[in-house]
Amino acid sequence: MHIGLPKEIKVKENRVALTPGGVATLVRRGHRVTVQQGAGVGSGIADQEYVDAGATLGSADDAWAAEMVVKVKEPIASEYKYLRADLLLFTYLHLAADRPLTDALLQSGTTGVAYETVQLEDGSLPLLTPMSEVAGRLSVQAGAYHLQKPVGGRGVLLGGVPGVQPGQVTIIGGGVVGTNAAKMAMGLGAKVTILDVSQRRLAYLDDVFFGKLTTMMSSEANIRALLPDTDLLIGGVLIPGAKAPHLVTRDMLKLMPEGSVIVDVAVDQGGCVETIHATTHDDPTYLVDGVIHYGVANMPGAVPRTSTFALTNQTLPYALLLADHGVAALARSKALGLGLNTHQGKLTYQGVADAFDLPYVAAEAALA
Repeated sequence: MHIGLPKEIKVKENRVALTPGGVATLVRRGHRVTVQQGAGVGSGIADQEYVDAGATLGSADDAWAAEMVVKVKEPIASEYKYLRADLLLFTYLHLAADRPLTDALLQSGTTGVAYETVQLEDGSLPLLTPMSEVAGRLSVQAGAYHLQKPVGGRGVLLGGVPGVQPGQVTIIGGGVVGTNAAKMAMGLGAKVTILDVSQRRLAYLDDVFFGKLTTMMSSEANIRALLPDTDLLIGGVLIPGAKAPHLVTRDMLKLMPEGSVIVDVAVDQGGCVETIHATTHDDPTYLVDGVIHYGVANMPGAVPRTSTFALTNQTLPYALLLADHGVAALARSKALGLGLNTHQGKLTYQGVADAFDLPYVAAEAALA
């Protein structure tokens, strides 16, 4: 199969979807790989490393002309022209928060396989997990920075100092994002409360953190009770492939201290804070009712070398399966099959169909 690796062009997105090692593995399997010049530079990977691995360098047009295109982030508007019926696209899509891209994929007939909905039998999301780990850890770094007074924050040091209370971090969602955010916040010395709807998950977190954080059931009443003392609120809610529910509404912002910070990691699925919208690394924050909102939708792009290698460790086995078997790979692997979001103009993921009230066709039926 001919595989294309285009350069990411989203603002300040420096990750790349294949490492030279991944390219070499594909080439050894008899596949042809075209890499757009400069695709790996942001992650510290030179063009020559791809050439040495057996790839051919080319333009964006050359990379997108391949049978399968492997990316990191979803295509943006200027890339819609490359979408076509005989294209297999393997990348993060996050369609439930992106109607224009959903429409473009359906109109073009592109087969879109989304990293974030590939799901194992135990319910885990192997291709979302590494970036959720990175984003969860970055959320605390970003929040701690924006709490500083010179950048508009309320002037709180999360770890405090002897004789002074530490900052209060409230985390909504005890999954991969929330757990990694808690690790970082507790490492800084902050006081951490984590909320989740699963008592079993809360018991697990209480156990692994040795009771050093506070666990609470996620409810509107509990969130409201915590907000007046919250310096940094982190949203880590995930419903696989579906739009995130708004658990913090506009009227709740008045409960938060002026200059406090919200970092909503769920923003690429619409966000769990009603007032959040996607921002970029160039302009990451905005103010609503005195509360700083950080809504960067590609947070791991800030640490591209770490993120690239963490992501490709997980995506390569599935990319190999698709390269070896094409669309038929979706029937060979149940986990990979769940990644199918669009095929031949049909929407094949229920959560996306529900988000936009569009017709849904089961993946099995669409592929048949």
